[in-house]
Amino acid sequence: MNGKGLLDGVRVLDLTRVLAGPYCGMMLADMGAEVIKIEMPGRGDDARRNAPIVNGESAYYMNLNRNKKGMTLNLKSEEGKEIFRKLVKISDIVLENYRPGVMEKLGLGYEELRKINPAIVYGAVSGFGHYGPYSKRPGYDILGQAMSGLMSTTGWPGGQPTRTGTAISDVMGGISCCTGVLAAYVNRLKTGEGDKVDVSLVDSMVSALEIINMIYLCTGRVPSRIGNRYEAIYPYDSFEAKDGMVIIACGNDKLYNVLKTVLKMPELEEERFDSNVKRVENHAPLKEIIERWTKDKTIDDIVEILLAAGVPSAPINTIDRVTKDPHIAGAREMFVELDHPVAGKMKVTGNQLKFTNKKVDISRPAPLLGQHTEEILKEKLGMSHEEYMQDLEKGVF
Repeated sequence: MNGKGLLDGVRVLDLTRVLAGPYCGMMLADMGAEVIKIEMPGRGDDARRNAPIVNGESAYYMNLNRNKKGMTLNLKSEEGKEIFRKLVKISDIVLENYRPGVMEKLGLGYEELRKINPAIVYGAVSGFGHYGPYSKRPGYDILGQAMSGLMSTTGWPGGQPTRTGTAISDVMGGISCCTGVLAAYVNRLKTGEGDKVDVSLVDSMVSALEIINMIYLCTGRVPSRIGNRYEAIYPYDSFEAKDGMVIIACGNDKLYNVLKTVLKMPELEEERFDSNVKRVENHAPLKEIIERWTKDKTIDDIVEILLAAGVPSAPINTIDRVTKDPHIAGAREMFVELDHPVAGKMKVTGNQLKFTNKKVDISRPAPLLGQHTEEILKEKLGMSHEEYMQDLEKGVF
């Protein structure tokens, strides 16, 4: 297996902060790109102050910014802008998640940067995108979840709209931006021309809602909160066990027939359950019947019995169970240990992409604020120590 990553030789200037943009930069870095995290002098990324904190360092920040080099640069100073322009000239991708218009006010928007480097790929993540009536609104994850319609369909019947446990619109925005900049980079390899990738958190979540949108578009019915069951098939839901909750997912009639064989309950043979359409209509009584079987068994026993018979089933894991799971944490390496210079040895979340010929490598801890500034400027721009110290005194770094 080749030691170099898939994106070896690709240079990324990462101006992003907090979650959506840094997630995109993290994925590119994990795949081997040289990602230079550029932060505000003295303060840095706001996420550096987000809990949980380990020895004064944010684990939130350290997870999203592993594998990156870090420098500070004052983009409000003329010297800082000029240094950034020089870096753009020798880079492949720029990432930013400022409110639309901020980079243009600085004189560093896409149209200006493409004059310096016509091949530059410019990835921009914002709440609502760079055009449209809402484009200037601030963007946060919970706003994306709310305005996309996700929250209206998440939760239990009769309950209130519910935010998902993770910042899913930020994560989807980051993945969408990563997909877009890589597509633009492939096109640039063919044509020599760069592009601007405009990603909205709301757009990303609207896309992710897929079947929820189609229910309304095709039938006129407004989807509502239905708990853990699925609109299209049943039983495909969570069920109560002796020690928690378990998932049973019968995706078709064949699997339901296997479930009937395992449970040996005459009620499951009733006509009202003899097709998927009927089971969806009669989901409530069907759930009660199945739970009479699951309630006196443990999660692990239920999963073992059903999987042995060929019925898809899984525990609803608490996070402690996930981090100890032999498949997820073991074979798939979804938690990786790093040695941070301040926080010490700690685990971060691994990368979901697995390649056959190239390994996703997570080996560099997140940078301290400005850790590599002088090194980057010396290596990339040939700046001397004396020139660096002069700019340092001017507040450029």
